[in-house]
Amino acid sequence: MSSREIDRIDGSALPLRGDNIDTDRIIPARFLKAITFEGLGDHVFEDDRAAMADHPFSNPAYRQARIILTNANFVSGSSREHAPQALNRWGIHACVGESFSEIFRGNSLAIGLPCVTMSAADMGPLMDLVERAPDTSLTLSLSDRTVTVDGQRISIAVDAAVRDAFLAGTWDATGLLLDDFEVVRGVASRVPYIRGF
Repeated sequence: MSSREIDRIDGSALPLRGDNIDTDRIIPARFLKAITFEGLGDHVFEDDRAAMADHPFSNPAYRQARIILTNANFVSGSSREHAPQALNRWGIHACVGESFSEIFRGNSLAIGLPCVTMSAADMGPLMDLVERAPDTSLTLSLSDRTVTVDGQRISIAVDAAVRDAFLAGTWDATGLLLDDFEVVRGVASRVPYIRGF
């Protein structure tokens, strides 16, 4: 199977404070002209970083972070699939936030980037901890529905169908089609308007 099962994501975290952070801030529109997603990671939050010298994505202490911590309504705005692609290509392997836009969740699922939610009451202290100690290691477990840090388990929420897709490795629809491509060819051969597929 081309897809891979995803359960645990281990690593340090990058805290990104603020509600309603939209796609234009994550990856400015001028970087969307390319026909592939290559290089998008280099431009994550480019304008915000230019305006804020202490932006977390500019802080070397967070350069190895694999998990992003966010507040409410992360990645609001347009439906760009470039936003999760840019974050993932920068090095983010999971998003833990108070809430996410539904479109971002769907686009993230399509590339194997889990988005899980945590209460604001738990997020605040976790962000504080990571800001004090950027090398703090976290473990996100989809099967346990927890984030573990310093031996403390914090509850997270994730849609059951999304969780099951990650755990079963069925989140990659394109990969699943390619795994059974002879079935695809068989269907295509029966469709009269598809020739030479």
